[in-house]
Amino acid sequence: MSLLQGLLADLDAESRALDDVVAGLDDTGWATPTPAAGWTVAHQVAHLAWTDDVAALAATDPTAFRALPDTDGLVDAEAAAGAAVPPAELLERWRTGRAALAAALAAVPAGQKLPWYGPPMSAASMATARLMETWAHGVDVTDALGLPVSATDRLRAVAHLGVVTRGFAHAQHGLPAPTEDVRVELVAPSGAVWSWGEESAADRVTGPALDFCLRVTQRRPLAALDLATTGEAAARWMAVAQAFAGEPGAGSEAR
Repeated sequence: MSLLQGLLADLDAESRALDDVVAGLDDTGWATPTPAAGWTVAHQVAHLAWTDDVAALAATDPTAFRALPDTDGLVDAEAAAGAAVPPAELLERWRTGRAALAAALAAVPAGQKLPWYGPPMSAASMATARLMETWAHGVDVTDALGLPVSATDRLRAVAHLGVVTRGFAHAQHGLPAPTEDVRVELVAPSGAVWSWGEESAADRVTGPALDFCLRVTQRRPLAALDLATTGEAAARWMAVAQAFAGEPGAGSEAR
């Protein structure tokens, strides 16, 4: 199985896990407020459906994607529009859209970059980003419904994205690009140990992979997590960690 095939399989599995959570909800359940201010469960699913749609457009018609309006205000507007339709219709839209996205990404020629709201990315990177967002918004949904967070070894891709976006996170917060190496050692849900960075690095981040992923997606404040940092560079990174595109908002510290 290729890297892209594995990522698409994980994306499908994570999407199905969230689908299982929301499919049986009644109208009241879909209207449950989530930790994202002003967003209900329906808004969260509508956001995923819209983002899958535009990601598929980027993969199949880059020119049309580039002609889309600027994202300022568009994210909230599209979430609100999607949340306004009957839940069954929204759910079907999401299911259809994510299948279309998987097919579109699988057909992208090797080496081709896709336009996006930030640097262009490969099909594998797009699949990783969609997996991260699907999981993170799934956390919002399960938090709202009082259910456990999805925690499987599919988090490896989310953790990897959190590691490779270290420089981006600093830039988003107006900080200089980091130059120090940071060793990251995480315990996966399966008990395996995942690591990044030089083993000899003085700066380190260690702890459960779930906690690291909750941090880099800004779903939990650092104080609520079992993550340990050694060194100033590691501590500074965890203070601003951000694996998603867009401006930094109130983030997890406001939750």
